[in-house]
Amino acid sequence: MATHEALDLLKEMRVFQHLNDAVSDVHFLVGTTARTGRKRRTTHSPRKIAVKIAQFPLDVNIGLLFGSEKWGLNNQELSLCDSVVTIPTSKFSSINLAQSVMILCYEVFTAKLGNELIQRPRPATFMEKEGMYEHLYHVFASIGLFDKQTPSYWMRNARRLFNGKTLTARDVKMVRGFLRQISWALRNAGD
Repeated sequence: MATHEALDLLKEMRVFQHLNDAVSDVHFLVGTTARTGRKRRTTHSPRKIAVKIAQFPLDVNIGLLFGSEKWGLNNQELSLCDSVVTIPTSKFSSINLAQSVMILCYEVFTAKLGNELIQRPRPATFMEKEGMYEHLYHVFASIGLFDKQTPSYWMRNARRLFNGKTLTARDVKMVRGFLRQISWALRNAGD
């Protein structure tokens, strides 16, 4: 009864067992966290992230990722996000999930009002970026980068480097082209 105006949204709702499946076609994924600190990723305010989201064309899939009220998102889930947002609060660190959703949706809605649609390149989807990270992993392994540090160390830093940017599909193709050339050069180094 309370959601009769949003019945069309409920009818189109899909349920996924795994996060990667749920965000596979998302171009820009924003995670939410109340945890901040020196060793954590830089977070943005809801208003700042909403302004960034409002700049995307309407055909770009944006994902807002919220954790449970009890635990929030874990570090692995946050590492999949292109950007992280923290809702500022007073003396307590977290707020109700429904309130968090409402605050972010309101900020995106108001940022979209009056924003002229500017033609921008399509951002890379989650799956395109994951393919790039997997390709990067294999190239790192082939050049012996993991001999001095663990793979998770290098991959976490690579994600941190790329997640700070809004990678376009073209950017991902270019990085993967570089990686293919490096792999080719390594295979043909003895010739």
